[in-house]
Amino acid sequence: MLKTDLIDVLSIEKAANQFPWSLKNFKDSLQANHHATVFINEDNTIQAYVVVQTVMDEIHLLNICVKPEFQGKGLGRSALNYVINYAEKNSAAVILLEVRSSNQRAQQLYLQSGFNEMSVRAGYYPSQQGREDAVLMAMDLSMSSLFSEH
Repeated sequence: MLKTDLIDVLSIEKAANQFPWSLKNFKDSLQANHHATVFINEDNTIQAYVVVQTVMDEIHLLNICVKPEFQGKGLGRSALNYVINYAEKNSAAVILLEVRSSNQRAQQLYLQSGFNEMSVRAGYYPSQQGREDAVLMAMDLSMSSLFSEH
């Protein structure tokens, strides 16, 4: 993800999320050297993106988003697999993320991909009704490497 991608990224973010990241959130992530990647189609159009932060041996998935018209076609799974591969290549021990408690579709994707629910953070996200809980999920990569070798 480059600064020149941010107009398109922000457009996708606003289309896909009721409470989107701001332009400042994306700029701050790029300035902090978080790993940010866009996924483009053959027309060079951004379809999805991820933003991750490395903290010691942890990868924090800060944002993963698929353009609404491309959702449900496996692109979210591909983007998540990219994050998992990135974490493994960088010898991370764990991948952490928060997901809205109402986002059952994303939670199913994470569970199917090997994440486990760790805890709930009450009132973490803004919502139409005030605040919404976040489900904290993690993938233990030290265990996944034991299974991937067989």
